[in-house]
Amino acid sequence: MSEPSQLRLHRFPLSGHSHRAELMLSLLGLRVQLVNVDLPKGEHKQAAFLSKNSFGQVPVLEDGALTLADSNAILVYLAERYDPAGRYFPADPARRAQVQRWLSVAAGQLAAGPAAARLVRVFNAPLDHALAVRKAHELFTVLESELSARPFLVGETPTLADVALYTYSAHAPEGDVSLEAYARIRSWLSRVEALPGFVPMARTPAKS
Repeated sequence: MSEPSQLRLHRFPLSGHSHRAELMLSLLGLRVQLVNVDLPKGEHKQAAFLSKNSFGQVPVLEDGALTLADSNAILVYLAERYDPAGRYFPADPARRAQVQRWLSVAAGQLAAGPAAARLVRVFNAPLDHALAVRKAHELFTVLESELSARPFLVGETPTLADVALYTYSAHAPEGDVSLEAYARIRSWLSRVEALPGFVPMARTPAKS
């Protein structure tokens, strides 16, 4: 493993996308400078930040000369560069493809479901809350079933799949998506939280 340059993570503390990058850094034991981006004041739409990510979204990772946006891309980069044992992004083609499947779910069903429901309740986003809640329960029904066969999403040990799906699943109740009916998901969340290096994201009360 090559030694990291000064790692800097530009993030918003209540962003689940930011948290998954921060969590990965911590699980790998990497030192990082956390740089808060003031989203309520529109800092992410100013020229200085847009020069790092033209989409104006957090998180953004800086590692020496590299500037990388997109939380899932950041997860892959960190695993490829700083996890030579391949614990989080296995080299085996079948397992790697399974991890990629869940990264796609994180960008699709998770974003459209529990993440969107939380955006409505916590940040007053103009989205269809009822639709997001329905999509969240559709996703969690699948997760509950898949977790009946294994402790983590891709097998016996955690991978990027678990890191990518953890935060918005754990914080789903902030979007009025109850986890009460999903005992296996709750157990899985507890297993992730027990990993050495786990760091939580602050919880926020939902706005009615």
